[in-house]
Amino acid sequence: MIKKYIISLFFIIPTLCFGDDCLDYKLTPNVVLNIPSWSKQVVQPLQKMDVLHGDVIATMVDNYELITDITNIEDGFCIALKKVEATIGYTDFLVQIDLSHKPNTCSYNAILQHEDEHIRSYLSLIDDNKKSIEKSITSAANSITPIFVKSQNDMESAIDKLNEELQNHPDIILLKQHLKAEEEIRNKRVDQNDTGETLRKCF
Repeated sequence: MIKKYIISLFFIIPTLCFGDDCLDYKLTPNVVLNIPSWSKQVVQPLQKMDVLHGDVIATMVDNYELITDITNIEDGFCIALKKVEATIGYTDFLVQIDLSHKPNTCSYNAILQHEDEHIRSYLSLIDDNKKSIEKSITSAANSITPIFVKSQNDMESAIDKLNEELQNHPDIILLKQHLKAEEEIRNKRVDQNDTGETLRKCF
C-alpha cells in the first residue's frame, strides 16, 4: 500500500493543554476521489493455459494520501486529519490468450473481444460506485479523531496510525467487500451473456 503524507504546521500561542484537548482541533476532512488511468497488455503464455481460451488479470489499487494539520500546544502536538485524497480503481489489465490461437486470426480476435468485455465490466464497476466509494471514505474520515504526540519524532508514526484507522474502519472494509462481490457478479454476467457464437464461427 502506497502512503503519502502532507503536513501543515500551525503554531499558536501555548496554552495549558493536554492530550485529551486534541479533540478541540478535530476537523471535518475533505475527501477527493481520483480514478487512476489504466493500461492493457495482451500476452500469450508459453505453456498451455488452464482455462479454455483466455482470461484477464485486473490490478486494482486503493491508495490514500492523508493531509493533516498539526497544532503546537503546551505539552506537545495535536495531529488532525484535514483531507483524504483517495485513488481507487484499476490500473493494469493483463489479457492472456492461449497459444493455440494465432495473433490476428478470427479465433484470437474473438477471444480478445470477450476479454475486452471483462475489462469494460471492471471499469464500469468503479464508475457505477463512485458515490458509494466517496460516501464510505467520508464516513471513515469523519470518525477519526486527532492524535496527541509529545515530540516531532512521533509525528510520522501518528500519521501511520491515522492511515491505519482509516483503512480499518468498518465502512472501508464493507466497501472493499462490496466491490469484490460486485466484481465477481459482473464477470459471471459477461460469461453468461457470451453464447460463444462469435468464436464458433471461426472454425
